[in-house]
Amino acid sequence: MQLASLHQQIKQRLDASLQDLINDLPDAAPRLKESMLYALTNGGKRMRPLLVHLVGNMLDIPDNDQRAISMAIECIHAYSLVHDDLPAMDDDDLRRGNPTCHIAFDEATAILAGDALQTQAFSIVAEHPMSAFANHRRAQLVAVLARAAGYSGMCGGQAIDLAATGKQITLAELQHLHQLKTGALLTACVEMVCLVTEQLDSNHQQLLCRFANRIGLAFQVQDDILDVTASTETLGKPKGSDEARGKNTFPSLLGLDGARQELAKLHQEALQALDGLPYNTDYLVAFTDLMVSRSH
Repeated sequence: MQLASLHQQIKQRLDASLQDLINDLPDAAPRLKESMLYALTNGGKRMRPLLVHLVGNMLDIPDNDQRAISMAIECIHAYSLVHDDLPAMDDDDLRRGNPTCHIAFDEATAILAGDALQTQAFSIVAEHPMSAFANHRRAQLVAVLARAAGYSGMCGGQAIDLAATGKQITLAELQHLHQLKTGALLTACVEMVCLVTEQLDSNHQQLLCRFANRIGLAFQVQDDILDVTASTETLGKPKGSDEARGKNTFPSLLGLDGARQELAKLHQEALQALDGLPYNTDYLVAFTDLMVSRSH
């Protein structure tokens, strides 16, 4: 099966699972439920769940374990976007070509939707049916997800990003910012799968995490390049919005050609990590190519 077909299959299954998850919540706060569902199903590409399933299939972990990790990761991702779009953060009106959550509903509801999606992620990891082996790893899974989402991950990266807006920072500082803000959750996709894999060689786990780290940074570099080169219609948000807000980006620091060179370097480093694995990594190679060549 081609990666595009597998991606679509995984996306459809996950979308159905997430919709069921929200629909099964009690109806005490229907507007909050509606906003949570809106945030989760507002046109996401599901790249993180795709990574979970590609690594999970390669390591032969049960589908239930893959689904639980994917759902939790996507709840965290959706929450982060809802909060990032708020007026106090990036103040965006469009996300994936649609009104952002606080525009479609209101600011208070959007804040609550983000809060509820974040806590829902940890409920999934704690309670969703998983294999007997994974069941004994729930506390560790929670720890990995919390670290990726919190001070040492996305929240820390966002705080650094806000503090650096309008200021000149170094390449090393920019890389560190995005390793937290963007890369931490992508790395968690791989770390969580590794945690529920029986008898995984520690060196192979390190290579997989190295791969995830490199591809996570490459994902952000391509995002920055697209913000300069793609149209508003393709991006689903205003073109050049990062530059307009005074954000530090790879093209603003390195120039467009320099950013493309950085992307190519990260691409090669991700592939080199995969070369050290004794598994069939064809799908992960294709995923890597997709991440650095995507148009939106």
